[in-house]
Amino acid sequence: MPLQITGALGDPDLLRLPWDVPLQDWPQHHLVDLPRGISRHVVRFARLQGKVYAIKEISERYARREYQLLWDLARLDAPSVEPVAYVTGREDGLDAALITRHLQFSLPYRAVMSGTLRPDTLTRLLDALAVLLVRLHLTGFYWGDCSLSNTLFRRDAGAFAAYLVDAETGEMHPMISEGQRLTDIDVAHTNIFGEMLDLEAGGLLHPSIDPMDTAEDIVARYHRLWAELNDSEIIEEVDWHRVEQRIRRLNLLGFDVAEMMVRRKVGTGRLIVRPKVVDAGHHQRRLLRLTGLDVEENQARRLLNDLDGFRVAKGLRHEDEAIVAHRWLAEVFSPTVDAIPAELRGKLEPAQLFHELLDHRWYLSEQAGADVGMATAVKSYVDNVLVHKPDEKALLPDEPGR
Repeated sequence: MPLQITGALGDPDLLRLPWDVPLQDWPQHHLVDLPRGISRHVVRFARLQGKVYAIKEISERYARREYQLLWDLARLDAPSVEPVAYVTGREDGLDAALITRHLQFSLPYRAVMSGTLRPDTLTRLLDALAVLLVRLHLTGFYWGDCSLSNTLFRRDAGAFAAYLVDAETGEMHPMISEGQRLTDIDVAHTNIFGEMLDLEAGGLLHPSIDPMDTAEDIVARYHRLWAELNDSEIIEEVDWHRVEQRIRRLNLLGFDVAEMMVRRKVGTGRLIVRPKVVDAGHHQRRLLRLTGLDVEENQARRLLNDLDGFRVAKGLRHEDEAIVAHRWLAEVFSPTVDAIPAELRGKLEPAQLFHELLDHRWYLSEQAGADVGMATAVKSYVDNVLVHKPDEKALLPDEPGR
C-alpha cells in the first residue's frame, strides 16, 4: 500500500518528512527538543513552517481510531490536543503515525514538577485533572487510562489547565454510564498512585506528600465536582438565593450554567433544582437572541441567571422563553435601570449597571442572611457605590463629526 496521509492536512511539508525511517531514528534536523511525558510509544516533535507537530508511532488501527476520537472531542470543544492527520502505508511494515498539533506552552507533569514537588503545586495539578475528567465525562467520553502522564498542563493565572493528550483507550458514547465513570476513576486512582510512587523513588516528591493519600484525593476531588455539577438541590420556593450561591460556585470552577431543570417536589412547597452546564459564549448568544442585549459573556451569564430566577419566581417554567424574556425586560431589567437617578445613568452602560446591582444585592443578602430585594439594593448601591464612580459615558471620546 502506498504512503497515505489522511486528515485535515494544512502543511504539505508533512509529506516530505522521512516516513520510511522509524521515528526513533529520524534525523535531528527534522526535530525540535520539547519536554515529553512517559509514553509506551515513540513520540517526537517536528517543526515545519513555524508550527510544531507531535508525532506518535502506533498501529494503523489505533492511529485511525485515536484520530477520530480526538476529532470528536474537538467538535465538542473538550480540552484535548488537536488532531492533524494519520499516516499509513509506511515502508518495511513500519507502524502508522498519528500527527497532532503541539499544544503551545503546555508541559507534561514531570516538567511541571522539575525539582521537588511542593504540596500546593500538586493540589493545583489534581484540581486541573479533576476538572478535565469531569468535562470529558460530561461529553460522554470514557477515557480508560486517566493519568498525569496522559495529560498536558498549561499554567493559568496561578492555577493549571489540563488537556487530554492520549485517547487511544477512549470511547465516545451519547452519555457515559455510571459503571464507566467509576471505572475511569478507579483507573485514575491506580495510575496516579503509581506515578506518585515513581516520583517518590526519584526523590521528586515532597516528604509531606503521601502517594496513597494523593491518589485518594483525586478521587474525592472528582466526586465533589461531579456532585456540584449534577446533583439536584431542594430549596424553598422563596429561597432563590441558595440557587444563586450554587451558580456562583460553578462559575468559579470554570463552568457556565445555561439553564436549570426545576420541578416541584410532590406534596411540598419545595422545588428541585439542577443546573445544566454549557460551553463558553453560550450566554452571550442566548441573551442577544432573547432580549437584543449585546453584552460581554460574564454580564450575559449574570443577567440570564436573573432571568431564570424570574421564570421560577413567577411560575413561568412552562412558558415560552421568549415570552419570559420579554416580561423580564419589562418588569425587571428596564424598571431597575430606570430607578437609577437620571443624572447618574451616564456612569455605566445599562447592562453593567444591572450586573453591578445584582452583585450589590448579592453582598447585601449575604450579610443579611436572606434576599434583601432589588429596591433595597438599588438604594444602597446608588447611595454608597454609584455616586463615587466616574462618569464613563463622559469619559468616552467624541465621535468624529459630533
